[in-house]
Amino acid sequence: MSDLLVKLYELPDPRETLEKLRAAGIEIKRGIAPEKHHVVKWVGEKFSKGWASECDAAFAQLPCSCFVAVKNTKIAGFACYDATAKGFFGPIGVDEALKQPGLGKGLLIRTLEAMREAGYGYAVIGWAGPIDFFKKTVGATVIEGSEPGVYKNMLKG
Repeated sequence: MSDLLVKLYELPDPRETLEKLRAAGIEIKRGIAPEKHHVVKWVGEKFSKGWASECDAAFAQLPCSCFVAVKNTKIAGFACYDATAKGFFGPIGVDEALKQPGLGKGLLIRTLEAMREAGYGYAVIGWAGPIDFFKKTVGATVIEGSEPGVYKNMLKG
């Protein structure tokens, strides 16, 4: 999978998406330390141990670089940045059982906004899966020759 590049100075306005999510009872917030064990465990169970490790690394940042979507005190999704490498967005995941229209979009844009607020001009979406989603939502472009990129010598097994 290739990496993607996003111009953080051209992000879409997230207000309408976030308002719709709030109306559906979903709040997207920056994680805090007492929640770390819940979020990391949830990510490991729903997605993978590798993503749980990246989420753990995001919680080690100050401020925390993991955003969590919450519905009725349950985790509905998450998104991280600066977990694998500085300037990298991801991973991102949504619980299929609690999925709402706009949830992935809201997590993506809110997390990318945080990157812009931290001083980044661009974000790399590492090893992007749903390329069309990222292209459509935030105008991401493929970084040619980026596969496998920083993941080249990753341990497996």
